[in-house]
Amino acid sequence: MNEEQNPQTPRRTTRASLSSTPNPKSCKAKLKLCNKQPLTINDLAYGDESISLDDLISSLPGRRSQISELLRLLGPLDSPMFPVFVYGGASTGKTSTILQIFKHLKRPFVYCSCITCYSPRILFESMLNQLLLHRRNESNRYSSTKRCERPSDFVNFLKEALCNVVDSLKGNMVKSSSKKSSGWARGKMVYLVFDNLELAREWDKSSNILPFLFNLNDILKMPEVGLVFLSNASPDTYYSDTGYVEPVPVYFPDYTEDELRQILMKKQENLKLYSSFLEVVLRPFCRVTRRVDELSTAFSTLYQIYCEPLDDLGIVPSEDMKRKLFTHLQPHIGPSLNETFKVENRLSSEASAKTNKWKGIAKKNGVCESPSEIDFHMSACAKYLLICAFLASRNPATLDASLFDSTGGSNNRKRKRKSSEKSKEKKENAEQELLLKGPGTFPLERLLAIFQCIVSVSECLPDEEAQGDGGLEGESWTNGLLSDVLLELSSLCNANFISKCGSCPLEGANRYRSMVSEAMALKVARSLKFPLAKYLYRG
Repeated sequence: MNEEQNPQTPRRTTRASLSSTPNPKSCKAKLKLCNKQPLTINDLAYGDESISLDDLISSLPGRRSQISELLRLLGPLDSPMFPVFVYGGASTGKTSTILQIFKHLKRPFVYCSCITCYSPRILFESMLNQLLLHRRNESNRYSSTKRCERPSDFVNFLKEALCNVVDSLKGNMVKSSSKKSSGWARGKMVYLVFDNLELAREWDKSSNILPFLFNLNDILKMPEVGLVFLSNASPDTYYSDTGYVEPVPVYFPDYTEDELRQILMKKQENLKLYSSFLEVVLRPFCRVTRRVDELSTAFSTLYQIYCEPLDDLGIVPSEDMKRKLFTHLQPHIGPSLNETFKVENRLSSEASAKTNKWKGIAKKNGVCESPSEIDFHMSACAKYLLICAFLASRNPATLDASLFDSTGGSNNRKRKRKSSEKSKEKKENAEQELLLKGPGTFPLERLLAIFQCIVSVSECLPDEEAQGDGGLEGESWTNGLLSDVLLELSSLCNANFISKCGSCPLEGANRYRSMVSEAMALKVARSLKFPLAKYLYRG
């Protein structure tokens, strides 16, 4: 079993890194020393020493009510509890609060995140490794102590491991009463913490795994075990037909502006200087996001720019100095918002030049002008299929024979007459009615017929792309490209460019519908230099 199948995540080292920043020089030496020392039952507790309740509340601004509620649900030492479901938006302090509470209580627990444990097998084995005090390293080839893929096997292994842990904790309580030690685990209960539970919904067979995890308390029937679930999604998204005791919900709301200020002010050397910086940037950024991780990343760069005019970073800024620093920082706030939160900028001069270049090509080929191009790669065959699907959804089926003739619709221009005001009004009403109806459905046979007619017209084929994608000549399409065309159609359906509808009762075959807009179809046609306007029916 290789390292990719069983990713190594140092449990206690990772948790300790949340509260303290390790020294990079001694990090490797400590890791080697930690790997050599065998794990004990006291390693199931978080941290070397417990923290007081006041330190717990002060370390987590804005979470006093949530801490009190969680302490009430966890109850006194060795008291049974109902499963707890902690939920809220991303970066609202759910994981930090749970870890700090267990550090305050000094109770043993096992922590598994669905980010690192990205499959049921890895989740089961990670939990068993922690309970059995097993550390993956070079000596055991980074393998797990138990190989577990089925929930039934996991329950059997879990019961055995939990019984051993509970017995060890009972013996540990006798030793701790005679020898007082602040680093020892307290009590005989074990808590199982599942973090980022919303990611488990993307797993295979997630409809069975999630109810199994929620029903784990009834399956184990062990009062010494407590369950804590953490998720970014609300409990309503996890409801299923399988019966289980619903966990007690605890909601973590988004931080307010004052709470964010308190969090960001922590561990700052010059509090007054950083406070003047937050007065400038915090409010506009809070209108976009209240996630601490995103704000910290954006503010780290902006604060360096804010301090560039200063020679001494320990200075207390005056009102005049604050205005100068704001004037220096102001041009960088808008670009930082756009860069951090993916807000698109206006067209650059280079993009504008490309747009002007395409205007002449569009007028020459009869394609409507569009200010932008498609920003993703698509093969020529897929582009033609997308255009054919758009035309099949927009045009009536009775006009296919006249639109897709041997001349590629070029004779339609000769048959046009000068339209009167009445005919123009009728045409506008027909376009509005067609817009209200939306795209129509079409069978596969019609799509392939339009596709064959379009690619057989030599003047519509793009020379460069046709050669690059293997060519789309009509003769070769009838001889061997049908499987490739159907494969491209399946890819377009998976990408939601084309929707697969239900079968028609009269035809007995599946029908399709184009999901792209006219602007998108024009962009694709322009990339192929295909005159889409000559084939599009306007009523």
